[in-house]
Amino acid sequence: MSENHTVKIAIVGPESTGKSTIAQQLATHMNTLCVPEYARYYCQNLDNNYTLQDEVNMFYGQIALEDAIQQNNRSKLLFCDTTILTVKIWSDHLFGHTPTEVTNEIAARHYDLYLLMDIDLPWQDDPLRDFPNQREHFKQIWIQELNALKAEYKIICGQGTARFTNALEATHNFLKQKHLFLDI
Repeated sequence: MSENHTVKIAIVGPESTGKSTIAQQLATHMNTLCVPEYARYYCQNLDNNYTLQDEVNMFYGQIALEDAIQQNNRSKLLFCDTTILTVKIWSDHLFGHTPTEVTNEIAARHYDLYLLMDIDLPWQDDPLRDFPNQREHFKQIWIQELNALKAEYKIICGQGTARFTNALEATHNFLKQKHLFLDI
């Protein structure tokens, strides 16, 4: 990895698995920034009536948000609360396909490590969540998609502080394995 390379760690997974919480906790602990999930802002007024154009809009919003935060990040480490791969998973599920502009960018946009949140947390109702009974299905989809990208990922499980501890340990182990001793 180049000296100017920012290590990007994506926190991903099915709905209601603690992604946002873990992403923010890791960023705070590691004294760096976290890219929030753009879709949470975008979807607040959609009443769960999504169109393929909404997915494309969320795709562009997530990219713009990630690029802006990365550009202003003084650290060599960045945590991302989800990625545009989520757009592909939802587009495939809801509309049966994903626009080429999305799949092309997924292939081009690199994350050094994915932390895939397991479904071992109880479901938390949220107006922006849709599929409480399909978390196992979506976990398997995430595994398939990450394998298709040949991505490095770790499945993170645990309740309460154990979940954060497991995510932090996976992060530290990855950085150590890659000999990335960041000044953080």
